[in-house]
Amino acid sequence: MLDEIYNKSLDNEITKEDSLDLINSANQFELYDTADQLRQTIVGDKVTYVVNKAIDITDHCMIGCKFCSFRNNEQYHMTNEEISDSIVQAKSVGATEICLFGGITKDMDINYYCDLIKTIKDEHDICLHALSPAEVYQTAINSGISTYDALTQLKEAGMDTMTGASAEILVDSIRQQICPNKLTTSQWAQVVKEAHELGIPTTSTIMYGSIETWEDRIEHLFLLKEIQEETHGFTEFVPMTFLGGNNELGKISNGATGVEDLKLHAISRIIFSDVIPNIQVSWVKLGLRMTQVALTCGANDIGGTMIEDKISTAAGGGFGGYLPVEKIHELIEDIGRIPQERTTKYEMI
Repeated sequence: MLDEIYNKSLDNEITKEDSLDLINSANQFELYDTADQLRQTIVGDKVTYVVNKAIDITDHCMIGCKFCSFRNNEQYHMTNEEISDSIVQAKSVGATEICLFGGITKDMDINYYCDLIKTIKDEHDICLHALSPAEVYQTAINSGISTYDALTQLKEAGMDTMTGASAEILVDSIRQQICPNKLTTSQWAQVVKEAHELGIPTTSTIMYGSIETWEDRIEHLFLLKEIQEETHGFTEFVPMTFLGGNNELGKISNGATGVEDLKLHAISRIIFSDVIPNIQVSWVKLGLRMTQVALTCGANDIGGTMIEDKISTAAGGGFGGYLPVEKIHELIEDIGRIPQERTTKYEMI
């Protein structure tokens, strides 16, 4: 184990230079072991998960990101009634969380979202983990209001937490190449900080493995850490490996290697330490066996049952759209860890 790095991480003294040195020169297995020892010290041996369902409202979208395989894939837009029926199905298998997001169109304004959210909360007792900074940003533009006002109204309507999606890589030179029509790094950070100020917790994410460098990835991680030290509003960090199936970016990028996947989870633990204590593995994107390995490289959360994830499967995520609780327990216990169901806000059930 890298003793000096272990201690610097616990003391919150890891620098960008330290991080790049570790990526470029450290023995990768020592790196994984150091991250795993930090995980054990900070959060223990429990691997948490949430029983949830992803509901993608529509695949119509005006943004046109180059990594997206979901846009106009099925040409649909769910009605409020269809969304409600989907939630009933999710609750029948024990779901406590609904992830609600989707494409962005000009007619999806604050009235549209508030009406949908109020309908859901009136009809169902469930945590609504909804939208992304990009959706909130465009909603504000569509409605002629500020993002702060949009978030205020969304919270009043019943939105419990917000996703940290649409972050991709928080480096504008990369964003200009992979998602030029999406909000900028500073705009993403502004929406997230406003949400935290209003008492709306969010996740934090990264989409890595397209055209960015390790320097870009490290820059992204340190920006998230800076926001968390200021607001304490992130519940978790979710690394999401780029999937290149059926999209423009996949024609020029082969995605991250398995070694890079593991290094990203490990360096995230080392950088974040207990500032963002929960590091999640996206089993939908990595697959079940790779998920088990990532859980031994610093991660402590396996995400959710999902039930449905049209966005990942459209991009070639061939690992299924539903992971039953029994299978989650099996995956966790097989690596000697303890499964623990949680809520969206990491309250233990």
